[in-house]
Amino acid sequence: MTASTFDPSQARDFVGAKWDAEIVPQLVEYIRIPNKSPMFDTDWVANGHMERAVSQMETWARAQDVPGMQLEVVRLEGRTPLIFIEVPAANGGRNDDCILLYGHLDKQPEMTGWDEGKGPWEPVIEGDRLYGRGGADDGYAIYGSLAAVMALQAQGAAHARCVVLIEACEESGSYDLPAYVDHLAERIGKPSLVVCLDSGCGNYEQLWCTTSLRGMAGGNLTVKVLEEGVHSGDASGIVPSSFRVIRQLLSRIEDEVTGRILVDGMHVEIPAERLRQAGKVAEVLGNEVYDKFPFLPGMTPMASDLTELVLNRTWRPALSITGAEGLPALSSAGNVLRPQTSLKLSLRLPPTLDGKRGGELLQDALLKDPPYGAQVSLHLEKASTGWNAPALAPWLEAAIDQASQDFFGKPAMYMGEGGTIPFMGMLGEKFPGAQFMITGVLGPHSNAHGPNEFLHIPMGKGVTACVARVIAEHNAASLRGETTGVAAVAGGQVHGDHGCC
Repeated sequence: MTASTFDPSQARDFVGAKWDAEIVPQLVEYIRIPNKSPMFDTDWVANGHMERAVSQMETWARAQDVPGMQLEVVRLEGRTPLIFIEVPAANGGRNDDCILLYGHLDKQPEMTGWDEGKGPWEPVIEGDRLYGRGGADDGYAIYGSLAAVMALQAQGAAHARCVVLIEACEESGSYDLPAYVDHLAERIGKPSLVVCLDSGCGNYEQLWCTTSLRGMAGGNLTVKVLEEGVHSGDASGIVPSSFRVIRQLLSRIEDEVTGRILVDGMHVEIPAERLRQAGKVAEVLGNEVYDKFPFLPGMTPMASDLTELVLNRTWRPALSITGAEGLPALSSAGNVLRPQTSLKLSLRLPPTLDGKRGGELLQDALLKDPPYGAQVSLHLEKASTGWNAPALAPWLEAAIDQASQDFFGKPAMYMGEGGTIPFMGMLGEKFPGAQFMITGVLGPHSNAHGPNEFLHIPMGKGVTACVARVIAEHNAASLRGETTGVAAVAGGQVHGDHGCC
């Protein structure tokens, strides 16, 4: 097959019609399901929400007219389910080559602050936006993956064998996924191209591909100073406040004025190509680098240099405090010196820093020599290594750029993302020779994980059509011998801890 046999106009029409008639209505119903990831719903099995989401997607997928498609909901004991779909090569494509398409169906928790009339489980369509939890992160992935394949088959275009994996544990760190990848290793085969639809985009005007993902180390930091709370007037000045002690400990790892992480071992040398790409992103996006966030009036970003802001978000470590315990609500906060304070730490790590090492450095900094002999503990929940993409093969770089031109009229852009997709590091280890197309629909103001999360519907259509183009070009490259045999399974099993995004 050659690029000339792929008709972008037909693909655009097919994908647009599929989204309007089926995918958007499916996502509306999916958003209504509160299938929070296991970390946020420990009774997920009994509650049944995850099963409802799996059943909805399974039912839709089985109803699609895809010759030879095999679908199974794979269930390993004690783990979240996984949807496995295999589509054989079509129209002269190769069955001895493989494309792996990945997404997830579990969701982040509700969060507060949704606009009136909106909510995490209340789908609302306003213009081009579908509001609600999980539509863009990452419920659309199974629909977009199959729609891309069907768009090719509808015009008789060739494609290699395709495997679709949709997991249900990504927002909890994908801790179930290694077992499934090992369990399904023979059925997956050796993909030469991995397509992930769980990433972001800098704008809604062109295709964006992710070049790197940060890792993560995080968990619960607790400081205890008393057996029980005591009168603050009686004890203050004698008993050190647990809040002040925990603040001292945080100052060991973060400069509270600049936000810079102070542990030298948590920084890495940024590759020259990533520096160049960050400069290009800053040039194309301009102030949108920070305008996409809902700053309060008068607030400013952490730096004025746009390139530095891009690098801060993608290649430098950064600390966030995402939860607290031991602090009563303001309405019930008496004059008591509290016995303990706990904080949930989320420390983003540079893409090339080993996650386990990042966790060790965090523990070393926080646990040694506790002030006043306070009881200090750190329960690490995550220690995940990030991911830095291999150099793009010439065929894939050309295919991605052509796809962006076809369906957006602008060249493709490349940038790192600040979040973590555990699957990428895992697949990078297992298939070290594979090429990666990491893309997504999470653009300006889409606010994944937060209130008013939305899916930009035209971007979903555009990304789906772009994936169809790249799958077609993959087959052409495969027939030329440019992909087959590149990916080889790494020895041994997939192991390790993986952080959530």
